[in-house]
Amino acid sequence: MECAGKGRGTRCLGPPSRRCARCAAVKYCSASHQILHWSFHKEECERLGQQMKRVDVLNDFPFLFSQEATVQVCEKQESRCSFLDKRGIHRVGMWMHECPCGASVASFYCRRSANEGWHLPSSLCPCSDPSVLISEDLYSWKDYYEWRCIPLDSPVALLLHWPLTVYYATQVIGIKRLIPEGSNVLCIHYLGPEKELQQLAVFGELRALFSGLHVHIDLIGPAIPQQRDGEKINVCNFAHCMGPDCICKSSTVNVSHSEGIGLMSKVTLQLHSGFYHDCYRDIQKDSPPHLVIAPNAGIAAYSSWLPTIELIKNINIPTVFSDYCEEACHLAACCINTVTGHPLSLPIQLNPFRQPMVVEDSALLLPCYSNCFLFGM
Repeated sequence: MECAGKGRGTRCLGPPSRRCARCAAVKYCSASHQILHWSFHKEECERLGQQMKRVDVLNDFPFLFSQEATVQVCEKQESRCSFLDKRGIHRVGMWMHECPCGASVASFYCRRSANEGWHLPSSLCPCSDPSVLISEDLYSWKDYYEWRCIPLDSPVALLLHWPLTVYYATQVIGIKRLIPEGSNVLCIHYLGPEKELQQLAVFGELRALFSGLHVHIDLIGPAIPQQRDGEKINVCNFAHCMGPDCICKSSTVNVSHSEGIGLMSKVTLQLHSGFYHDCYRDIQKDSPPHLVIAPNAGIAAYSSWLPTIELIKNINIPTVFSDYCEEACHLAACCINTVTGHPLSLPIQLNPFRQPMVVEDSALLLPCYSNCFLFGM
């Protein structure tokens, strides 16, 4: 991490080694930078200190690799690259973008490869229909892994946090509230996709999570290349495992099972290049949303969110945001209140389906996780 006082006064004297004794959430390169930064930091110090007290809760996952993916990565005893390499999934398939040396989002200019899969044995990943339909809502990774009969040493949660966060957002808002009676269509506007654009195959899991529904997701954001604007993707299968003879390789079996028994959802994704406030009018003509989702939004960091928040306020559609840490959510809530004049309708809360690997080199000593906290308007 960088010195919290970087850019204030003199140059940094070296790596940050002085931790704030009050909050323990920021570090400084020198006493002089700590003193210069205090006029700003004093407004956040107590709040960050309270957040630091909840670190153990943030790091609490049921997986056999949890210590390795949280504390050891934070303490640089492990890295994302080493974690993935030990499991044979470093820089392959959908895992390509889970470490710093992976391909950039710019490679999304290329169409999806048929090689996008789990690169894991079928016993470690959800590559085919579940053995039973969901009978109760899922509230934790342990619930999900038990339902999908996946052992807790499987790393698939590192990618499945995208569709599981979509699923959980519908649970906290209330899916029955979202879908009109008699309808079997759920339309979601998904704002600001970036890394997940390289991992679209994982959204095939929505077929199992929303049994019997047609789930249509419009993915909208500037990271989508202009030449792919309007492209529609029918997600007919689950992401494939590495077993050459697995049922997941037979699209005819999968389609026959889902159409004949009606267990699995139909899932379609449609891509839209641009900001939501510029695209909304045209998109909603064909697919008016029941729910808006904005993962890892970073509202306080980007001024482009201000007209989007104004739009969401006016269209009055339930909207769920996520972010990497509680502090980012707090700052976002302040921005939303400034624009709308109202507090959050969905208070800041921990997402049980956050990605179970800490973000390396975050700006704070607070553990940061992709899709870590949820909040809404």
